[in-house]
Amino acid sequence: MHEHQTKPIDLLSEWRAFLAANPDTQYIDAFVIDVNGHTSGKRMPVADAETLYRSGVQFSASCFVADCRGLGHDAGGLGKSDGDPDGTAKPISGTLCRVPWSSVPTAQVLCHMTDVIQGRPVPVDPRVILTHVIDQCTAAGIHPVVACELEFYLISPRRTASGGIEVASLPGRSAARRAANLSLEAVDEAAVFLNRVTEAARVQGLPVSSVVAEYGVGQYEVNLRHLADPLLACDQSALLVRLVKGVARSMEMDATFMAKPFMNQPGNGLHIHVSIVDDQGRNRFGAAGGEVLLRQAIAGMQALLYDSFAIFAPNFNSQRRYLGAFVPTSRAWANNNRSVAFRVPAAHGEARRVEHRVAGSDAGPHLTMAAVLAGLLHGLTHQLQATEPVDGRACEGGDDEFPADLMVALDRMEASTLLIRYISAEFLKIYADSKRGEYLDLIEDVFPQEYDFYV
Repeated sequence: MHEHQTKPIDLLSEWRAFLAANPDTQYIDAFVIDVNGHTSGKRMPVADAETLYRSGVQFSASCFVADCRGLGHDAGGLGKSDGDPDGTAKPISGTLCRVPWSSVPTAQVLCHMTDVIQGRPVPVDPRVILTHVIDQCTAAGIHPVVACELEFYLISPRRTASGGIEVASLPGRSAARRAANLSLEAVDEAAVFLNRVTEAARVQGLPVSSVVAEYGVGQYEVNLRHLADPLLACDQSALLVRLVKGVARSMEMDATFMAKPFMNQPGNGLHIHVSIVDDQGRNRFGAAGGEVLLRQAIAGMQALLYDSFAIFAPNFNSQRRYLGAFVPTSRAWANNNRSVAFRVPAAHGEARRVEHRVAGSDAGPHLTMAAVLAGLLHGLTHQLQATEPVDGRACEGGDDEFPADLMVALDRMEASTLLIRYISAEFLKIYADSKRGEYLDLIEDVFPQEYDFYV
C-alpha cells in the first residue's frame, strides 16, 4: 500500500483522537517532500486543523521542483509560465505526530498533493515517481526490502569571519578536534544530542536502529531499520533529516547534510541497503540461486548508475564528495569492501543484501530510491551479468565515463534511453532544468578564492 490514504472521515477521526491525547497542541505543520528531500508546506493554527483534514490546504504545486532554496526556475513551465497554480495537500494517514523539539506544542503531518480541478496526484511529486517504480517492481514479481543510512555533521549556527562553517561545540564541551570513527567516546560526548534524536524518533515513530560516530570530525550516522515498503522508508528518511536539524536547532547547533561541507573531511553519504523477498517474506538473495539474482541486480545498478548520477549528486557541492576516501568513482562492486559503488556486506541468509553507496546525503531520498530500484528491476528482468568483483581499494582513478561535472551528469540523464523506461522523460527534463537553474544562480557571483587566483 503506497499511498497510505483512507476516507476523509477516518482521517478526521485520526486528528480528533490525536488532539484528545495532545490537548496542548497549538499548531500543525502540513507539508510535502520535494525533489531535494526538503519539506515544503504551511504551519497552521490548531483551530484550522479540521479544515485541513476535511478538505486539505492549498499551496504552490511547483514547490516539488524548487531548488535547494525553495526558489523556482520555471522548469517545465511550472511556477511562472503556468501562473504558479496551487495544488491541494491532504494528510496521509499514519503520519500525524508531535514535533518534540518545538518550543511551542506543535504537530506535523505529511501530505500528498492533488490537482485542484481533477483531483489527480501531482505528477512531479517525488513520492509519485517512486510509487510508479515500485509498481513496476510489483508487476514483475519483485518485492524490495530497503534501509537508509544518513551521514551528517553537527556545526555551529554562526558563520566564520569568511562566511564558512565550523564544527559545533557540544553542550558543556569544546568543538571536536579529531576524527573518531566508531568511537563510543565520541558518541558519549554527543550523548545529550543523540539521545534527544533517538527520543524524538520514538515519539514520531521513526525506526532508528543505531547511531555511530563517523570518520569526520563532528560527523555522525543514523541508521533506519529495513522495511518492505520503500515509499515509507523514504518518507522516514526525509522526516529524519527534518528531525535531526530540528533537534540541533533546539540545542543552539545546526546539522548539515551537505555532501561535502569540509574539503579536508569525509563527505556525507546516503547509503541504501536493498534485498528482495519472495511472497512469504524470505530473502531471495540468501536462498538457493540467490547469488545469481544478486549479481543480476548489481548489473542493473551498474547499467543505470551514470544515467542516474544527477539524482545521486544533485548540486554543485555534491560533486566534491567524490574527491574523498571511500567514495565510489566507478561502477565497481565487491564483497565486504567500502571503496566500491555496490558493496555486498559480509552477511548471509536473511541478511544478504547490496549496499548502494553512491548518493550523497543531499540527494532526495525518493528519487534516489526510484533510481536504485530502477537499476535493480532492470538487471533482474533482463538477467544482466555484473562485472567481476574487485579486490582492494577501488575508489581512486574512476573510469572514463564517470560524470565528474553536474552539467555533464544532467545532460547524460536527459539523453538516457534506459532510465526513461522507469522514470518519465518529461520529469527528468523538469528535474534537469531546475538543477541547471540552481547551478547558474550559484555561479553568477564571484567566489572569494577567485580573487586569490586571478587578481
